[in-house]
Amino acid sequence: MNKDKIFKLAKGFRGRAKNCIRIARERVEKALQYSYRDRRNKKRDMRSLWIERINAGSRLHGVNYGNFMHGLMKENIQLNRKVLSELSMHEPYSFKALVDTSRNAFPGNKKAVLPPKKEGLSIVV
Repeated sequence: MNKDKIFKLAKGFRGRAKNCIRIARERVEKALQYSYRDRRNKKRDMRSLWIERINAGSRLHGVNYGNFMHGLMKENIQLNRKVLSELSMHEPYSFKALVDTSRNAFPGNKKAVLPPKKEGLSIVV
């Protein structure tokens, strides 16, 4: 890369990394490596976030994530994880219908183990 392009990419860097060509070249190359790596990591992080949200939503109805997804697969419901996580957050009644469908499709889901109720919590002063 020529000098002008390096300095253009190094705009906003701290210290001599923005105006000394040798240091700027090293910092720009490293920044491009980080951006390449993190474009892939972003996809991985988003998928794990969607799975966490689906798991939290399905456990509210007594089914864990693996059994929920297996039941959906058996029923041939082809919703991706992004859509399922949005449903679990913003459309709880629609998500409950999907959980019920999944529970009926997969025998492992029949035993609904609901989380324990927290009763009698009082503050002693």
